[in-house]
Amino acid sequence: MSTTTTSPTVMSPTTPGKVAPAKDAAAKDAAAKDAAEKTGARTDEAAAVIAGARERIDALDDRIIGLIQERAAVSAVIQESRIASGGRRVNLNREMEVLAHFRDALGKPGTALAMTMLELCRGRI
Repeated sequence: MSTTTTSPTVMSPTTPGKVAPAKDAAAKDAAAKDAAEKTGARTDEAAAVIAGARERIDALDDRIIGLIQERAAVSAVIQESRIASGGRRVNLNREMEVLAHFRDALGKPGTALAMTMLELCRGRI
């Protein structure tokens, strides 16, 4: 006695009356699971919002990195001029102003952010 197995089928959501293989449904389930894992969202709509917002954040991060690199270049010019004139490489009073500016704008985490930025822009000491 021979038995033939067939894969289960589901109705196709795009063409009424047509039958689509279960693998299409499985593919959708896998895609939804993948989106949920990547975004933490539980709905397709939320996953789409999160994906779009993450693209915007990535673009902002690229701009922030570019601005820090630009700031480091300007800082290097200042340091070179200060050293060439017989001054010190770092002006601690100026750094305190920068720290206060970031703290006033962003709170306590702003101070840590400013310290990191200053470290990046000082170059090797």
